[in-house]
Amino acid sequence: MPRRTMIEAIRDAMAVAMERDDDVVVFGEDVGYFGGVFRCTQGLQARFGKSRCFDAPISELGIVGAAVGMAAYGLKPCVEIQFADYMYPAYDQIVSEAARLRYRSGGQFTAPMVVRMPTGGGIFGGQTHSQSPEALFTHVAGLKTVVPSNPYDAKGLLIAAIEDPDPVIFLEPKRLYNGPFDGHHDRPVTPWARHDLGEVPDGHYTVPLGKAAIRREGSAVTVLAYGTIVHVAEAAAAETGIDAEIVDLRTLLPLDLETIEASVRKTGRCVIAHEATLTSGFGAELAALVQETCFYHLEAPIVRVAGWDTPYPHAQEWAYFPGPERVGRALRAALEG
Repeated sequence: MPRRTMIEAIRDAMAVAMERDDDVVVFGEDVGYFGGVFRCTQGLQARFGKSRCFDAPISELGIVGAAVGMAAYGLKPCVEIQFADYMYPAYDQIVSEAARLRYRSGGQFTAPMVVRMPTGGGIFGGQTHSQSPEALFTHVAGLKTVVPSNPYDAKGLLIAAIEDPDPVIFLEPKRLYNGPFDGHHDRPVTPWARHDLGEVPDGHYTVPLGKAAIRREGSAVTVLAYGTIVHVAEAAAAETGIDAEIVDLRTLLPLDLETIEASVRKTGRCVIAHEATLTSGFGAELAALVQETCFYHLEAPIVRVAGWDTPYPHAQEWAYFPGPERVGRALRAALEG
């Protein structure tokens, strides 16, 4: 089976979708001739032509606004915002237009569109190239929010997102583009070619939205994570020797609450880990849901580990990033609680 990086898997997903459906169009800043800042769209313009894959002006508001109009007209735009940090000028179009179009029109119009964004840190991008804004989207009724952790899922989830009849926010952890990252920044990068989930089938397949995956089975504590932190949690479990069950959420909305409940009821303890800032992060919603649905099964308080409530620092990146040492402390706290 072919092995691909996450960049190659995402590119292949768009190519498969464009090959199957002439209504799928791809555009954004530098995505055409240049192939995108991370080269996720490289070769698509040459293959499908300038009317199917093209460059847009430097205007996130314009990119998403045009995508909403195209989607209402019947096309299926898959647009790229160069960094998730740049999406704020487009936020009104995402929230007030794309997310509400089906409701406001009484079902007469829909917005079958995908907004792709590289997210998270780990690349010394500083405060304007490292943010994790997923909670700003999960708060909005009408949006689906996806965060893959590996190439296999990235391709299957992106195809599913493009084929979905409603708007999907597709957040791509940029530190995972070329290999899994366990939080040890001082070690050589492991390529996806040496990882099982780097195996990505050719052709069409989907990973269903709203279905989590158990990345590591365990009995001592449940870890709820997504994106880069899935790999950090695996490293923390290995280094502490704690028998943690690691749940990769994959899709934040719709959320696979059934898998979460089953795991927490089995282990009786729960750690929630994400890279975004702690206060009002998506982990707070997860904690509330676990408390509501698993209260009588919990043997200890829920523990959260996340980024600090500060702008993402450039010079102190690894003090901010919730690496395996901090996740390991959270695992021990859950067992001692």
